[in-house]
Amino acid sequence: MAKENFLSDLIIASLRKLLEVPEKNSTELTQIKKILIVRQHNQLGDLLAGISLLRAIKEKFPDASLTIILSKENFKGLLKNRFIDEHFVFDKTKLFNPFYLIRLIKLLRRKYDAVFVPVTVSISFTSNLLARISNSKIRVGPKSLDGKINDSQYFFDRRINIDWRKHPDSHVAERILDLVRPFGIDTNDFTSEINFDDNDISVAKKFLSEIKKENSSLVIGLHVGAGKPQNRWSLQKYVELIELLNQNFNCTFFLTGSDADNEELNYVKSKSLVELPVFKNMEITQVAALISLADLFITNDTGTMHIAGSTKTPQISLFGPTNPYNWAPIGANKFFIRKTELIDDITVQDVYELASQIIKNRTKDEN
Repeated sequence: MAKENFLSDLIIASLRKLLEVPEKNSTELTQIKKILIVRQHNQLGDLLAGISLLRAIKEKFPDASLTIILSKENFKGLLKNRFIDEHFVFDKTKLFNPFYLIRLIKLLRRKYDAVFVPVTVSISFTSNLLARISNSKIRVGPKSLDGKINDSQYFFDRRINIDWRKHPDSHVAERILDLVRPFGIDTNDFTSEINFDDNDISVAKKFLSEIKKENSSLVIGLHVGAGKPQNRWSLQKYVELIELLNQNFNCTFFLTGSDADNEELNYVKSKSLVELPVFKNMEITQVAALISLADLFITNDTGTMHIAGSTKTPQISLFGPTNPYNWAPIGANKFFIRKTELIDDITVQDVYELASQIIKNRTKDEN
């Protein structure tokens, strides 16, 4: 461990000598026409929760072109985003491919007026290095995060101290703006957003036309999986919830997921007396389009929660160990339930009563 730390410190010291840029205190940004954002280390949920940053930049500089570097894990969340002019997928495994490396270098060596490296959960050395290598007049990044010094802050000429400990219940969509607020970049709209096109809507409508029960007046979607086991509500409770909703409302149900959720999907389908078609392994934009056509969506705290959060569909998000005030989707008809750090302390009745009220309100509004 000591040897690894020594090598790490040596590399950082060497890079500092080679790549350090002088810090400037100016917060003035003028003649901004080309902007680069580096978000290659963020998970899909982080990315979608931080759409407010892109919106704020476009509100401040509506005529500027915005290029973003994303990871292979999260890039599909912004493929059709209206704020983005160009995206590049950063993949470390391809750096030894000369054709890929040349494309990356060409992208970084374009002339940018400013590059921003936002942070949510942690600081990424790789993102900071990409920003430094970029041919940009101004480089903005974190000087520290929650009191922890950024060891590669010297890659930036504008260094921002970010500390959320004083406001532990603030939402990520608001927090992420702390990096750019000193430059007069802000927004009042913290909602997430996924842009989908007519083709996505067509795929969603075709699926619904094939599954919708005769005389069914309501469509309810559910996401029963989650990457983190502690974020998964009991599968048996999902089965009981579906049965309750089916008994009391005229519903068509569908499940969303991927092959990673097969165990959970198969359990719920096999235990349920209700037909549960699955919209599986679909593009993020298609999932968003389908959820936008539903009357209610119920989900665990996971990436699909944020996809649903980008739509206007009424939504119930179930939380355990994560603070929902930081991560729950923002907007009208976006609800969450959290009782303790154990997600299974949420009862079937808790979810059913909230779902019933949402359905009744929706029916009342339509009438």
